[in-house]
Amino acid sequence: MSEGVEGNTRAIEDSVVTDFSDRMSYGGYLELSTLLAAQHPLSSPEHHDELLFIIQHQTTELWLKLVLHELSAACAYLRQDQLPLALKCIARVKHIQRTLTEQWSVLATLTPAEYAQFRGVLGNASGFQSAQYRAVEFTLGNKNAGMVRVFSADPAAERLVRAALESPSLYDEFLRMLARSGYSVPQHVLERDVTAAWTFVPELVPIFASIYSDPQQHWAAYETCEELVDLEDNFQLWRFRHLKTVERIIGFKTGTGGSSGASFLQRALELTFFPELFAVRTEIGE
Repeated sequence: MSEGVEGNTRAIEDSVVTDFSDRMSYGGYLELSTLLAAQHPLSSPEHHDELLFIIQHQTTELWLKLVLHELSAACAYLRQDQLPLALKCIARVKHIQRTLTEQWSVLATLTPAEYAQFRGVLGNASGFQSAQYRAVEFTLGNKNAGMVRVFSADPAAERLVRAALESPSLYDEFLRMLARSGYSVPQHVLERDVTAAWTFVPELVPIFASIYSDPQQHWAAYETCEELVDLEDNFQLWRFRHLKTVERIIGFKTGTGGSSGASFLQRALELTFFPELFAVRTEIGE
């Protein structure tokens, strides 16, 4: 028999704290009484699968909060030319992205018949209205000022989205850092209206081609380019899994928020954050 185990019960060590009458506990630190009481299914009688639907989206929002935290820090580090610290933040975001993508497999266990039994209680609530998702998209460069009005009824959400709209994107900050490092980034790029969606800048492709032609000479810039490509790849995989999960559960129905549903999500796959970093691949080896 293993030491410390009797009758298949592990003895509690004497040093383990068990009195939390005047100490910080695990539940207290994490405010679990609030967190675990935040799921309120609206179906009546309560449908078994509505809890899954709520928790899936709540956990996504928690991860998006951390993604925003890390991307904001990465932007700040790039402004300060502290590239290694920025890359650490980006690396963490990449791990979160993989978790978010895998989460779709949990929601995909919800069958069309099951979802149809409580979908009506959602009203017009939709992931389209996620302020944090929109702020992440804006921070990566897919900006659309028209989206801000979706959040006009929620001042805090509107402030979050507007701040992301009006701030330089991660790509903007990277290009500004490249310019400070001696790369010939066009002035019109450095002075562009950061509230506008990024559009392809052909003059950047030769700059990236020179970086990719000699990775050792341009290692810092080269590594950052590849990290940004990873970010976009991961984001597109997340979008694709979202699309396929929606198709699996509701087919091609209109979304609860009024969008065209799967068709709307399909078009999102055509959006890109860093088009020049993909265009340069055509030039390499030519």
